[in-house]
Amino acid sequence: MLTTIATTVSGVIGVGIIFLGARFLLAPRSAAAGYGVPVEPATALTPGGTPYPWLYVKGLRDIASGLFLWILLLNGVPQLLGAFMAAATLIPVGDALIVLRSGGTRAAAFGIHGVTALVMLAAGVALLTA
Repeated sequence: MLTTIATTVSGVIGVGIIFLGARFLLAPRSAAAGYGVPVEPATALTPGGTPYPWLYVKGLRDIASGLFLWILLLNGVPQLLGAFMAAATLIPVGDALIVLRSGGTRAAAFGIHGVTALVMLAAGVALLTA
């Protein structure tokens, strides 16, 4: 039962990460605000005229992370998925630190990224012990 719940949570997180990555590609300014670090000024461009290229990088990496998770999920080896989930917990922990160091709110750092880290770690541990 616990393995089923942890596997389901992992699948939902994978879909969520893919959705968030797509949001960074399609609506980077609002995605950055949702991440907890608003992007200003709106006129910041690279020499080639691309706004906020790091937001697109984050979007692509989020999509890839979600796909990696689903590849492991479909593989059907709970311990391998659990190891990935436990290791990937570093991502939302790092995100929380980035938000805090970049002037974002504690609510975003802990409420979004901290809770995500805890859920991922719990799912990872449950799958590792399956």
